Order: sequence, then structure tokens, then C-alpha cells
Amino acid sequence: MKKKLIIVGGGAAGFFTAINVMMMNPDFEVIILEQGKEVLNKVKISGGGRCNVTNVCSEPEQLVKNYPRGNRELLGPFHRFNTQDTVEWFENQGVKLKTEADGRMFPVSDDSMDIVQCLIRLTKKYGIKVLTSTKVIGLHKSNSIWITKTNSQTFSSDFVMLASGSSKLVWDLLSSLGVGLVAPVPSLFTFHCKDTRFRDLPGISVDNVSLKIVGTEIKTTGPLLITHQGLSGPAVLKASAWGALNLAQLDYKFMIAIDWIPEIDEKAFTKMTIDHARKKILPRNPFIANRLWEQLISSIVHENLTYAEAGKKKLAQIFEALKNSTFSITGKSTFKEEFVTAGGVDLQEVDFKGFFLKKINSLYLAGEVLNIDGVTGGFNFQAAWTGSYLAAEHLAFRDS
Repeated sequence: MKKKLIIVGGGAAGFFTAINVMMMNPDFEVIILEQGKEVLNKVKISGGGRCNVTNVCSEPEQLVKNYPRGNRELLGPFHRFNTQDTVEWFENQGVKLKTEADGRMFPVSDDSMDIVQCLIRLTKKYGIKVLTSTKVIGLHKSNSIWITKTNSQTFSSDFVMLASGSSKLVWDLLSSLGVGLVAPVPSLFTFHCKDTRFRDLPGISVDNVSLKIVGTEIKTTGPLLITHQGLSGPAVLKASAWGALNLAQLDYKFMIAIDWIPEIDEKAFTKMTIDHARKKILPRNPFIANRLWEQLISSIVHENLTYAEAGKKKLAQIFEALKNSTFSITGKSTFKEEFVTAGGVDLQEVDFKGFFLKKINSLYLAGEVLNIDGVTGGFNFQAAWTGSYLAAEHLAFRDS
């Protein structure tokens, strides 16, 4: 008799678990239950429709540094299935990946549908049933059998995998089973900022800044983008991930300090002022976009002033404006379908050898249902691939 597995969630983690279980042990019947009308939506829209599958970083000790929550727990799993294993898995299925300058990896086609179609094709190949518009409303165990109740029918199975992402309903079901949870808060969000210095600058980007959340130890580097609402880009998203818990407590109202030229020290700045002594300070400069430069220093110098005329005090003020501009953040915006949370199942509840609950070893979990989240760059998908693969491996080869 075939073993039966019910997977709750038609996203990356759910599909990857189902496919790998069947690859390793075809003596399974696997059914995926998806609440929405479509599957793999997050995969479709991620990376601007290109799907940031993973990251080139493959050394487990370095890889875990990209996870504000779950870094210790993922170290062992990443020794067993890491980013290079993900690349090899997809390439074995005919989807080649490429590496961009910042380490992110995408399909060479720059089309997320390559990943979606690959996963859907494999579910069909292995006879995996996928049921959409199927909302799970009840979950309990009767003797050794799981009973999963949905809005349309009830399923019985030997095992259940929860790959439902940030689902309050599923967390409530887990809580009813006595599973410990960490209250979820948003991670990976942009900053709202009403500072007048940004008023006419939407679309301006800076290749590399150093950003610090004032009053905390949180400091990040990377590209920054000025938007109509405030600030975005990798430097901001990383800060939001590492600061997710702190910033929620602050109700998303806090101060940041930005070093717009982290590669330039005072000596290099002074040399520039000497080399350009006869040039006007406004409107052009060699460091950052001219419009941003004007907004940052127009209150310090007048239009016709040259570097030679500025004097030490004004030059020091200009340097300070470039190296330590402070801004008030008044709120956040999250990425809707790409929404990532900090929080979920308490990691102490999980055996990471196979991503199952210690107290209920026939109940598996992977992806964002767990209190694991990564910074931007393909790391959240990688945590899902790793957890799903190891769960599938444990399922496929367990004795009972």
C-alpha cells in the first residue's frame, strides 16, 4: 500500500517537497492543496518576474550570515543541500541559471516561468495531484492518521507537510496542536520618508551606501533607491530584515543615518576639493548624482561658491552631509505577494535533520511557516529549497 502525503501550500516549498519525495520514493501518493486559484504565484512575480532562485554564496558558514532568524539552525542543513545543489537540481531539469554581479542567480532566460513550468511539468510526470481553491480549515491526528479538512472535502494521510508560507490560519491550526509560535512581523520592507530633500528625486539611485538605524547596532551596505514614498533598494531591505523585530516595536518610526560615499574617506575628499579648487561646488560633483548632491548641500553653500572660497568650516559641513545624513522614517511598505515575515513556528520545535516537529514527527514544515527569514538576494527561496529537500529525503526513506 502506498504511503500518503498531504502538502498544504502550492508554493515553492510545497512543489519542491512533492517532487523530491516522488523522485526518491515512487511508493507515495502525494496531494498538494492550494488555497488560491493558481499555484506558484510568489515564484512567478519574484525578482520582478525573473525569479531570484538562489545566490552564488555556497559556503554554509557564509550563507547563514544572510538569515536574521534561523542562521544557527540552517548551518547543518546547508552542509547537506546548499545553493550549488539548487543550481545543479534545476540544471538537471533543463533550467540553466546565471549569476549577476551582486551574487543573485536567475534563469538565463530572465523569465520566472521557466521555474514555474519546470515544477509543474515534474508534478505531472510523477502523478502528483494539485488541487487549487482548496482551503484547509481543520487539521488533527486520529491514532496514526492525519485528518485534513478543507472547504470542499476531507483527506486522510500518513504524513502532512505544511508549506503554507505566512498563513495565520495554518499558524492557528498549529497552535491548536500545541506547537509553539513566534508572533509574526513584516520583514523586507521599504521605508517611508517625507524629508523635503527627497521631494524631487524619485528614481535616483546610488550604487553603494552605508545605512545605519540610529540607536541600534543595525548597519547595512548596498545600493539605495529613492522612491516617491521614501527609500528602497538592497541597503534598505537588508536593514528592514535585520531590524524587523526592533522596528515593529518602534511602530516603524525611527531615524536613519546614511553615508552616501562609504568608499571615500576625509583624505580623498580633501584631495578632491584641492584638485577642484577653482570649480563651483554646485551643481556638479564627482561622487553622487548631481540632483542628490544639490539637495544635500544647497543649505550649506550658495550657487557660485568655489571649493577654494568655501573655507574649512563649510567643507567640513559638506563632508558631514555626505557621510552622515540623518532622515526620519515614518512608516513602511511591504511587497504584497512577495511579502516576507519574521516569525512563525518556534525553531526549538523543529528537528532540522528532516524539518519535522520533534513532538509530532509525521508533521513536516518548510519555508516561511517557520521562524526563518533571509535578506534579499535569493536567500528566502534557498531556505525553502533546502528545507523541502531534506523533508522529502526524510519522508522518502523513513521506516514508518
